[in-house]
Amino acid sequence: MSQTIEHLIIQNLLFNESYTRRVLPFIKIEYMSSYVHKEIFSIIIAFYTDYNKPPTKQVLELTVNTVQKYNQQQMDDLLEFVATVNDGDKQDEQWLVDETEKFCKDKAIYNAILESIQIIEGKDDKKTTSALPSILSDALAVSFDTAIGHDYIKDAESRYEFYHRKEAKIPFDLEYFNRITGNGISEKTLNVVIAGTGVGKSMFLCHYAASCLTQNKNVLYITCEMAEERIAERIDANIMDIGLDDLKVLPKDLYAKRLYNATRGISGKLIIKEYPTSMANVNNFRHLMDELLLKKKFKPDVVIIDYLNICASFRYKQTTVNSYTYVKSVAEELRGLAVERGVPIFTATQTNRQGFSNSDLSLEDTAESFGLPQTADFMFALISTEELEKLNQIMVKQLKNRYKDVFANRKFLVGVDRNKMKLYNLDETLQNGLTGVGFEEDIKDSIQSKFSQRRDKVSDWKMS
Repeated sequence: MSQTIEHLIIQNLLFNESYTRRVLPFIKIEYMSSYVHKEIFSIIIAFYTDYNKPPTKQVLELTVNTVQKYNQQQMDDLLEFVATVNDGDKQDEQWLVDETEKFCKDKAIYNAILESIQIIEGKDDKKTTSALPSILSDALAVSFDTAIGHDYIKDAESRYEFYHRKEAKIPFDLEYFNRITGNGISEKTLNVVIAGTGVGKSMFLCHYAASCLTQNKNVLYITCEMAEERIAERIDANIMDIGLDDLKVLPKDLYAKRLYNATRGISGKLIIKEYPTSMANVNNFRHLMDELLLKKKFKPDVVIIDYLNICASFRYKQTTVNSYTYVKSVAEELRGLAVERGVPIFTATQTNRQGFSNSDLSLEDTAESFGLPQTADFMFALISTEELEKLNQIMVKQLKNRYKDVFANRKFLVGVDRNKMKLYNLDETLQNGLTGVGFEEDIKDSIQSKFSQRRDKVSDWKMS
């Protein structure tokens, strides 16, 4: 059957241009089982690349006759095959496309199994058994994507349904965060919290992990900074509502009882994985997710990465590019992972030197690379001052928001209990009009700043 369908595929690649344009991007040369089919297919691909149309039989014959690498037997076999192909009986194109897709799927799985056996037997010196899950999953994912874009007029009905479809989101347990995101973060997004050292990036991520867990979500927490046990300790304090100091002196039986009571009825799972600083990249995270699915049947609903600036890029070495390119690359790779796996990713970043002492952070205060906010879907700053610390409060300022209007509720306050690694809602009266501070005030500050700069320049000119 495979020989018959291969012959049919090659024949239609030559004489059915509509079919060819639909299937050619998905057929790989390794799917062809015989030397003849592989060589003819490679000639077709090369001709299409150069001339954007299929070669004729005459072109095939001429190519075979002029290529030096064929011996006489191979040349005879190729010319014999060329003589047999013809623009004969027409098949139903959709049936042919469906059969070609089935052929490609079967061949991809067959080849993946053969490759896996080679790896298991130690005959592949480039790959280890850790590559098996991705090899097999890639083969199982082979399909013909026939979507060629959204037709604005014809697809209006499906667009309307999209507008009114309830999007799957993971809500916060903090009221104002739900307000500014439309009740939570979405799948396939990169969400970033920015703050200075010690302000509360990891605390926020641990609080969010605990919040997701109590919503029965599967949470994967990747830490490149602290040990797994330190992250778990912070989540313990949050979820059991106990101070870190008290947690350390808690008797073992009482600890077990409080943890049982705090997690009773929770069906979600939390996996914490530590990687060395600046050593792990998206490929490591991808492999981890594959291993967890294979060994523990664990598929995360949300991935938390602590934190972005100390992740590695798989495309660049840190010593070969500037910090802008490197951090932007890491951000793009993380967002690509979010889209590929259909999960939201939450991470954090540092402020630069200017932002460290700034009581009103902006996108320009992002450490190392402005490419990060360009890539993120949702980005906000945590701002702390001596006055706010005394009140056990922290200010949140929106910097970028693809969920809702970034200027609505631009700034607001949340309560903070650092000993219990908790954030909490504040009474509405404590916001003191902060939620109304947004676009107009930012514009006013900007105008005043520019006016002052211009006035200073005029003064300098007059003095000179």
